[in-house]
Amino acid sequence: MSARLDQLGYAESRLVRHSAESSDLVPKPDAPDARIVLVAGDRIVLAGDTALLPSGQAASACHADLTLFLGRLDGAPVFACAVSPEAADGYESDPGFRTTDLRSLAAENAVAPHELGLLATAKSILAWHARHGFCANCGTATRFAAGGFRRECPTCETHHFPRVDPVVIMLIRRGESCLLGRSPRFKEGMYSCLAGFLEPGETIEDAVRRETLEEAGLRIGAVAYHASQPWPFPSSLMIGCAADSLDDAITIDPAELADARWFTRDEVSAMIAGTHGEGLTVPPPMAIAHLLMRAFVEERL
Repeated sequence: MSARLDQLGYAESRLVRHSAESSDLVPKPDAPDARIVLVAGDRIVLAGDTALLPSGQAASACHADLTLFLGRLDGAPVFACAVSPEAADGYESDPGFRTTDLRSLAAENAVAPHELGLLATAKSILAWHARHGFCANCGTATRFAAGGFRRECPTCETHHFPRVDPVVIMLIRRGESCLLGRSPRFKEGMYSCLAGFLEPGETIEDAVRRETLEEAGLRIGAVAYHASQPWPFPSSLMIGCAADSLDDAITIDPAELADARWFTRDEVSAMIAGTHGEGLTVPPPMAIAHLLMRAFVEERL
């Protein structure tokens, strides 16, 4: 992995995952060498510079129907447990702990990069369980199974598995310039790459073309994959691409974009450095949009 990719949040993990189809027995969270991730609403419980708490510190907080067996890290079993959002206040009052959200963990480099990837898995699967307590086939309440990597319907016997939502995010080029846009939700002055969810039956390339045409009115020619990033909000995979525009004139969809314009390499470089004359900025290094923009500036894209 290159140094640039190392800066991507949630993209590195040393977790040996537990499979939904595994016949291995699921260990208990009170095993002496177990490590436990506690998720209190949107917040992760930390002890120092880690969210991997020893079982002696955290096993008592776990409930069987809310505790995932994620797999093993360096041979030790790792679990993730959902506790009440209010529990975060109790940990904050203990000087041995603190809590913070997953975005801040990545932006602040508060834990090791490989731990961020593990936390993304924990947060995404716990969020899936919170939203999928009933069978989509017959409506019966489903049961926790396979250490949390599956839910099973006791009535129609359908198996349900955690889902990942693919999202294309693209750096659009036209000659020596690239297209960047501003969502109405962005902080003032920040520009980023266009992005959108893939639709059923759609290729990555066609999703890039459709989203760019819908949001900026530009027809797209060649599309190339560059890199990907797990994005656990709640459970997406960002598929980073570079694409060539066949048009110059931008026509934005105001429901999607507050603004979009062409930027030269020098302008994007200044935005990354925080020295742009208009005070314009880009997403932080932990975001794949930053990776795409930096690759464009360095003529690697």
